[in-house]
Amino acid sequence: MVTEIKLGLCNPPEPIYLYVKNGELSGEYYLWYHYNMNNEKTIPVQQRGLTGYLQNLRLTSKEFRGKDNLKLDIVIAADEIYVVRTGVETNFAKTFLLAVSQVKDFSKPLIIAATPGEENVVFCRLYDAATKTRIRSEWNRDADWAGIISNIQSKLVATPEEVPFQQQHNQPNQSGVFPGLETNQDLRVKQIRTLLNYPVELVVEWLQFQEVERPNQLKPNQIDELVKTMCLYWGQDKFENSDFATNSYQKSVVEAITNGISEIEAIKAWMENISEIEILETA
Repeated sequence: MVTEIKLGLCNPPEPIYLYVKNGELSGEYYLWYHYNMNNEKTIPVQQRGLTGYLQNLRLTSKEFRGKDNLKLDIVIAADEIYVVRTGVETNFAKTFLLAVSQVKDFSKPLIIAATPGEENVVFCRLYDAATKTRIRSEWNRDADWAGIISNIQSKLVATPEEVPFQQQHNQPNQSGVFPGLETNQDLRVKQIRTLLNYPVELVVEWLQFQEVERPNQLKPNQIDELVKTMCLYWGQDKFENSDFATNSYQKSVVEAITNGISEIEAIKAWMENISEIEILETA
């Protein structure tokens, strides 16, 4: 996309951030807003749609009330660079990810629209900007969100300026996870920990032993080892010996991932298989 460069005075080429919220200010209803950091002022945005080219997805950790909150940044190239920032666990983020996962060609512009739900909920609707048709997807609360993000990133073309956030490689690593934003590892570990009901304090202890604070600070092989540790912890009372447990994990999870199955789906299938064997043995 080539644009004419205007010479003369201008504002610095900083991105315009849009924050998603179903709110009201001085009688003015809005679904997203700008925030003036200098004046600490919320500026409602009345237009509910943003048309542009999806340029990047970023996961950014922000501190709120003493806790880290993972945010999804949707980077859109339009008349300016816009960043739609929302919590990665919000309905807006999830409905956006489900819809955008249906897009095959990111060289065409999209329309991202904020849509109100019940109470304070905000959903995202995605449209083909050329045809104005909505891009639909089925709701799936158990979707592999990290996998969706990585898959989308693999289809986007990184510019040199974006390389620190999005690597210029499209081949999955040994865990079947596409290299992309390092903070994807935070979400990856969280999803697997939740699936396995693995104690969060043990994750913290494991990270401290590696002298890091967050999973995204680990090397790829260390992340793989953490995932393996969590899985074997889940299965520790389901196997007669540790060697059998390790072999089962290697064959059912690692090899499945190598063959193109997503990590979450491979672990789910492994858990279901082990549970079925356990039921048969106790019957």
